[in-house]
Amino acid sequence: MYGWIWRHLPGNAWVKALVSLVLVLAVVYVLFQYVFPWAEPLLPFNDVTVDNQ
Repeated sequence: MYGWIWRHLPGNAWVKALVSLVLVLAVVYVLFQYVFPWAEPLLPFNDVTVDNQ
C-alpha cells in the first residue's frame, strides 16, 4: 500500500517526502479533531469496576 502511494505522488524523492509528511499530518489532524472526539463516548474508559471503600 505504501509503495502504491509513493509511486503515485508527483515529483522527485524530496517532493514525495514532503507531500507524504503533509498527508500524514493531515490524517493525524482529522483523527484528533473529528474521529477521536466522536469515538470517545463509545469507549469504555470511564466504566470502572473498582469500588472506593
